[in-house]
Amino acid sequence: MTKTLIGIIIGSSSVFGAVFDFLMCKLFKRGHFRRIFMLMFGLCFAYLAVLYLAQSVALFGLAMALWGVYYDLKNFGSFDFVSRFVKVEEYTSSFGVLSVFQAVGYLLAPIMAGFLIGQTVGGWPFAAAAVFLAIAGLFLFRLLVEDKKLPHKELKTSYNYKGFFQEIKLWLKIDRVLLPVLSMMMTLNIIEAFFWTIGPLLAESFRDIHPLAGFFMTAYTLPPLLVGWLVGGATVKLGKKKVSYLGLLLGSLLLSLMKFIDQSALVILDVFIASFFIAFSWPAIRAAFADYIKETRKYEKEIEGLEDFYTNLGFVIGPILAGVIADKMGNQTAFSVLGIFGAMMALLLFKITPRQINVLKDIRVT
Repeated sequence: MTKTLIGIIIGSSSVFGAVFDFLMCKLFKRGHFRRIFMLMFGLCFAYLAVLYLAQSVALFGLAMALWGVYYDLKNFGSFDFVSRFVKVEEYTSSFGVLSVFQAVGYLLAPIMAGFLIGQTVGGWPFAAAAVFLAIAGLFLFRLLVEDKKLPHKELKTSYNYKGFFQEIKLWLKIDRVLLPVLSMMMTLNIIEAFFWTIGPLLAESFRDIHPLAGFFMTAYTLPPLLVGWLVGGATVKLGKKKVSYLGLLLGSLLLSLMKFIDQSALVILDVFIASFFIAFSWPAIRAAFADYIKETRKYEKEIEGLEDFYTNLGFVIGPILAGVIADKMGNQTAFSVLGIFGAMMALLLFKITPRQINVLKDIRVT
């Protein structure tokens, strides 16, 4: 199987997610995080069952569709939850904390999977995933119980679905206003998809430090655990968008050097430092989106849908791009190309992003 084909398979899940992003505006007219998270957990269990039984292309396609949709629901629910329980000035810190716990999962899951998967993929990885999913479900149940006791903001929205073509027209208007921050979200997800597509393949080539080559992906997933607690203070001083763009620029410049590093240990160190800077970008840009949703409840579904559409777009482009470049130029050179792309995007976004974005006012202007 070529790396390009691997990228196409991984990217297919986000095609389904992108379609769901648009349908979400019609399906979820009242997007409370309780309903969203409950549906998400139902789809997670369905995904596991379908993937375990999959013996045909059709079933694998169904599994990818479920994966794309439940990942979208996680994002929708997270934005709604933060908007209801957190003060505006604490959005960045809240998304930083969320990124820490997500990073713990990304850090531990590949290690556990490596122990559970032998020569072939048997039932143990699926059983372990079901156990952890059940544990997460218990935490969700506790959250739903406590939610009724805790004071939180009632978020009123005047959202009214007006039909397919009107919805497209509205999406295009909001897209023009939020294009810089949407492009930032897409770029970050291209980088994320790049690492998960060919990162493990590059790690396998590090024969000189075997069996420590697995630390390549650890070097990428560990920094969010450290940065999540710091990003709130950084955005207070510099602003959310500036912190996000600056993190992308510095991290990408470091990634661009990978082609010229000939020692595996130094490659891992380079990835760790690059990921440290990029880790500032995620919670900062998510907090910016939470601001827009908070300020513009009328367009909540459209903003959430567009944010997730660009997320999915990044996860369609990223794996395919990673596979194609890796096949043509090699795994390590592919990361240098990724770094050049990220640095160019950061510089472009610094140039085109307005100092202030007011969704309601700017939509009327356009």
